[in-house]
Amino acid sequence: MRERTLAILKPDCVRRKLVGKVLDRILEAGFEIVGMKLVQMTEAQAKQFYAVHRERPFYADLVRFMSSGRSVALVLEKENAVAAFRELIGATDPKEAAPGTIRREFAENKQENIVHGSDSEETAAKEIAFFFSEAELIANQLPE
Repeated sequence: MRERTLAILKPDCVRRKLVGKVLDRILEAGFEIVGMKLVQMTEAQAKQFYAVHRERPFYADLVRFMSSGRSVALVLEKENAVAAFRELIGATDPKEAAPGTIRREFAENKQENIVHGSDSEETAAKEIAFFFSEAELIANQLPE
């Protein structure tokens, strides 16, 4: 089943000028980009977006990091997009990520790990709506 997921190319990805390389990997894996924008999250927005982690010890550092610079928000579409994207990016800690995954190849550490990916279809829907209105998303037109 075709579904959508949210990806964020995080501030470390933008700062290190890796956006093009990561986008290439996403496209090579068969994802369609149906929404994309450059964003600068405020501290308040980062707190809201990552509210699920509010009680975790890394929350303050995560908020600080995600509001530290520009990011690229993407809506990706593919069969089983959530699971496929999670597989493509690899484990949160790049040392634990499988060879060939985006985090293994590009991330420097567990905190600054290049990319965010939704963890479920329900989360993806909420996260997509955080950054995009439905009017900003391009309907995927399949050939007839």
